[in-house]
Amino acid sequence: MSEHEITEAVDLCLPDGRFNPAAQGWARRPLVNPNLRGWGRTKRWEYWGILTPTHMVGVTVSSLDYAGLESLYVLDRQTREEVAVDAVVPLARGVLLPERCGEGRAHASADGLAIDVDETPDGTSIRVVHDEVSLEVVAGTPPGHECLAVVVPWSRSRFQYTVKDLGRPVSGVLNLGGERVEIGPSAFAVLDHGRGRWPYAIRWNWSASHGVVDGRTIDLQLGGRWTDGTGSTENALFVDGIAHKIGATLRWRYDSRDWLRPWHIEGPGVDVTFHPEHVREASTNLLVVANDTHQCFGRFEGSVTADDGTQVRVDGLDGWAEEAVNRW
Repeated sequence: MSEHEITEAVDLCLPDGRFNPAAQGWARRPLVNPNLRGWGRTKRWEYWGILTPTHMVGVTVSSLDYAGLESLYVLDRQTREEVAVDAVVPLARGVLLPERCGEGRAHASADGLAIDVDETPDGTSIRVVHDEVSLEVVAGTPPGHECLAVVVPWSRSRFQYTVKDLGRPVSGVLNLGGERVEIGPSAFAVLDHGRGRWPYAIRWNWSASHGVVDGRTIDLQLGGRWTDGTGSTENALFVDGIAHKIGATLRWRYDSRDWLRPWHIEGPGVDVTFHPEHVREASTNLLVVANDTHQCFGRFEGSVTADDGTQVRVDGLDGWAEEAVNRW
């Protein structure tokens, strides 16, 4: 598909709250103003995934209007031990989310879990505290670093704006059960910033990965299912921080009876295999709100075609791939 590249600031919504057709497309920076109005189907979230050679950390601050779902997940990649903390905030009271990506503050505090995300001159500060777990890191932004900002419309009343910001260098400290884990040069962070008005039931695939291949820094952002038929995709290759948009709907093949078998992601210009090493299973059932997620961590191999037609190898990229099923 040929997708429109957004190069100037644009509102996501028209004055009446419906989707602004001028916002459909993708951008290298978060140029879209998500001026959402109304209540009931509006979803807002900030998800940070932090991957190091030894640990994976996931942090979520979200508001689904009638509930805030906040979470902390920590995986020791060597022992496979997990810490998973989920907090539900009725009507999302006290949950703070920034109006625009990269501006302002995100905050949530419930059931002993406190999350604060702030923009600073050095990058994005992420602080999390819960019982014997704490995290204090900064995700930097290298000069010239590009992201993938995409607007996906299902209809005039249902649409989503997402920013996937990969390969953010991250440094700081994770304290886990009395153990101090230094997070340093080989670690990276991924931001998933979401603002939109969703259908009640939806299923998606998402993968994000990062590494150095043949002396170049490579990031790979791939998604599927939820964008099918909309004229938009959330697929991109990043080479040394520069985005190469992939305007193709991809085919995802994996075994939901055995999540640790290899996954295959294929389409025009994309031939990638993902080898999982661990699967995180997470589910929520609050009657109206329900979620079932299988998120696998591991390594990628294969190739992706860049804008100039060059075949870029992605062998050894570290990251994750997931399937999520939501009623919300």
